[in-house]
Parts: sequence; structure tokens; C-alpha cells
Amino acid sequence: MAEPLIIVGNGMAATRLADELCQRALGRYSVAVIGEEPRLAYNRVLLSPLLAGEISEGEIELKPAAWWRARGISTFYGRSVESIDRSARTVTLSGGPTLPYGKLVLATGSAPLRPPFPGSDLAGVATFRDTADVGTMRAYAERGARIVVIGGGLLGLEAAYGLARAGAEVTLLHLVDRLMERQLDHEGAALLAAAMATRGIDVRLCAETRGFRGKGHVEAVELTDGTEIPADLAVIAIGVRPNVGLARAAGLGVGRGILVDDGLATDDPAIFAIGECAEHRGLAYGLVEPAYEQARVLAALLAGREAAYRGSLLATNLKVSGVGVFSAGEFEAGDGAETVVLRDPAAGIYRKFVLRDGRLAGCVLVGDTQGALFYLGLIRSGQDISAIRADLPFGESYCIGEAA
Repeated sequence: MAEPLIIVGNGMAATRLADELCQRALGRYSVAVIGEEPRLAYNRVLLSPLLAGEISEGEIELKPAAWWRARGISTFYGRSVESIDRSARTVTLSGGPTLPYGKLVLATGSAPLRPPFPGSDLAGVATFRDTADVGTMRAYAERGARIVVIGGGLLGLEAAYGLARAGAEVTLLHLVDRLMERQLDHEGAALLAAAMATRGIDVRLCAETRGFRGKGHVEAVELTDGTEIPADLAVIAIGVRPNVGLARAAGLGVGRGILVDDGLATDDPAIFAIGECAEHRGLAYGLVEPAYEQARVLAALLAGREAAYRGSLLATNLKVSGVGVFSAGEFEAGDGAETVVLRDPAAGIYRKFVLRDGRLAGCVLVGDTQGALFYLGLIRSGQDISAIRADLPFGESYCIGEAA
């Protein structure tokens, strides 16, 4: 008889795990997927082009309903898990029923950060996390509303891009002195900011939000320097926090995320965690690729194979306002590192490579991300690239030709 396996969460990590399990251990487990959102799992990475009107809602769906049915996976959508009984090995859903499990995987994702700014309870103060948020934001953008986006990281840039494309008048506020400071150096960030400005997005750096003003509905965003920016909608997009409430209530170890070992197991060997909710070796990744890597490792382990998750190399690859951006590994040259740079300001191209001991330690590509996967492979492999150093900025074809 198949062992009952429950996956809590119906996002990208949960879907990839289900897919990997079906490929590796079809029939070994009786799988049930439980998700709070009342719809099939979808690709959150595509929320920005969905907001921009570049794709339809159907195009972000990860797997059709027929895919889940064909593989015998039970799906519970629009349902939350109220509690986990570890001794009885059951989970209780809101409104019932109670389901047994042999193994339980928590893929509960993250929730958007929403600091307690004064006025944050006003109507017209939103976050950017799911399709419901997209619907709210598009309704404002399509009538040319004045929208202030708070946050110049990945989430904020994607929100600003989608809103501007949808017709809004967008102001982007960022607390520090450059966009995407966790992925870009000053020169790359400045190029990105200039590109966004040419597309009509008002980028304001070193802008600290104090709160929101309005009578029942937001009318302006107030900064700590006294500046007020008129707003019909304010979107807080400053990051996410792992959803650990269910795990904490069950007595599992949590830090920033749900604590897991190299086998993605919690301190209960029957319970695992993957994706944005998991914390491994002190890191809680908020990106898709680490979640997919974790899903592959866990599927292999659940299929009875040897595997271990050792952590992920952080890499970012996106397109904001038509500008390609890629960042991986070290993007600042610390002690003992060298840099190779190719820049063409007129063309909006910046390519920086950080070398350490003859190996590629990291790179930043802005405006032209060709060869990104090639560079990522070099960083991961740690191979000596001394022979191709001079050709490195020009891409894989030049490097392979030189190496040959």
C-alpha cells in the first residue's frame, strides 16, 4: 500500500517536488497537496508580466488540472492546515477533514513584509505577492493612477515595471543609495536606474518612508525628510518573511525559517521543509532556483536514493523595463580579488567579472545577459579560467574558441 505523503503548500516548490516524485517514485506514495490559494499552482516569477498585461492568467499556470489527476495526486485548494499532530501523524484542515501522513513536507512559502508604518491600515496600501494583488494593482494602473512602490529590490522593481507598463504613473522609493544592492554594484545599479528613468519611472534613492496620509484611503506617501508624494495606491514591496507559524505551533525548530538539515528534514524525521519557508545552514533563500534544487534532492531521498543538499549559489536573472540583469556569486571585489570589466554606456551595457585565484568568483551583467548560464557554470565548477581571461567579457563562443 502506498505511503501517505502530504505536501502543505501549492506553490512552485510544492509543484516541482510533486513532479520530481512522479518521475522518480510513481506509486510509492499517495500524495496530497494542500494550498491556501483557491486555484491551481502558478509561476510567481511571471506576476510582473501578468501585471503588465504581457501574458494572460492562464499562461502562468504551472500544471493543468488534468496533470494532477493523471498522476493520482489529491489536491485541496483554498484550504489551510490548522494544525499538525506529530504523535498521531495527522494534519487537520480548516473546516476538516483530518488527514494521516507517513511523511509530511512543508512548502508554505513566505508572506510579504508589511512594516507598521503609520497609516498602513488605509485602503489603497497594498503588497505584491499573488494574483489577487495583481488584480488590485491593475485596476488602478489601467486608469493612469499615481502609484508609489516602496522597495528597490527584485520585488519592487518587478512591481514598478508591471505597473508602468499597465499605464500607471510610477514613483519607486528605495531606502539605500542604489537599486538591488544585494545583487548589483554601484555602476550596474546606476545603469539600471537610468534605464528605468528613461521608461518613465521616477526612481528616488535614499528615500525613507515614514508613513501614509489620507482620510480612509491613501492620498500620499510621507518620507522622513518631510517630502510628500501624492499617491492613489501605495505598494509595499520590500521583501518577504518565511511562513513558519504552522511549524512553530507543531514544536518544530525555527529560526528565520523552518530549520532543516542536508536531507531537508526538520528535527522530526518524518517532516521536511523546502522552498522559501526553509532555513538551511543559516540561510533562507527567497529565490526559485534554490527551491527547485531542494525539491530535486528531497525527491531523490524520498525515492530511496542517496542525495544531500549542500546549499545554493545565489543567482539572479531577470528583465526589468526591458533591461536584462544577471548577478551571481561575488559582485564586489573584496581582498585578493581582481575585476575584468566591459562597459558601453551609450549602449547601456555593463559586464563585470570578479576573479579570485584564477577562477571566476562572480559576475554582474546589465543590459546584455548573453552567456549568463555559461558564467554561472564557471562559478559553480571553480575551474581555472586564466586561459580565457581576456575573452571572458565577450561570451561563451569566444572563450571556447580560445580554449580550443
